[in-house]
Amino acid sequence: MINSETITLFHAPQSRSSGTLMLLEELGAPFELHLLNMKAGEQRQGAYLAVNPLGKVPAIQHRGELVTEQVAIFIYLADLFPKAGLAPAIGDPLRGPYLRWMVYYAACYEPALVDRAMKREPAPLSMSTYGDFDTMLGTIVDQLTGSPYLLGHTFSAADLLWGMGLQWGTMFKIVPETPVIADYVKRVSARPSFAKVAAMDAEWAAEHAAALNAMQK
Repeated sequence: MINSETITLFHAPQSRSSGTLMLLEELGAPFELHLLNMKAGEQRQGAYLAVNPLGKVPAIQHRGELVTEQVAIFIYLADLFPKAGLAPAIGDPLRGPYLRWMVYYAACYEPALVDRAMKREPAPLSMSTYGDFDTMLGTIVDQLTGSPYLLGHTFSAADLLWGMGLQWGTMFKIVPETPVIADYVKRVSARPSFAKVAAMDAEWAAEHAAALNAMQK
């Protein structure tokens, strides 16, 4: 049943919004999906641009308000459902490190990954948001060396975010698949939410491809 507490997720299969769908599953949150066929360019059409002018997913609507930006959505949702235990509360000593790794993902990892994928030189060190690629990645690897999760033995929403991000990075050969990274990705991706969303995404992606082919005939 849809009510004011239901979260609407604007989702495109096999995209960044897949992580948000995994998080919703982990939280046991009430949600409905608004699927976008990115193969047909629906994210760039007027109906969705009225929601997010950047044409990006994920985006969510909750209690009449819009939240965009992947990390903002993760922080918002994990805090919204504290009983799930995926976000240290304000006042918890782990709250600061949790927020650090959340924001580090958006401010450092993603820009570095895009520059590396596009074979672009990073900005000068004095201007770069992430410094250089090796230092950026080495910082996260050092954190995971000897610890199962980013907050030690405490699994959090940050691990869902990073687990998926590093999985994609290694899949496309942008991030080296070192033992520490490989073990971490394997550990996080073994959670039931990963398998469930991957199966749903594969089905939706096939449907979207078929719909696009039908349109082009």
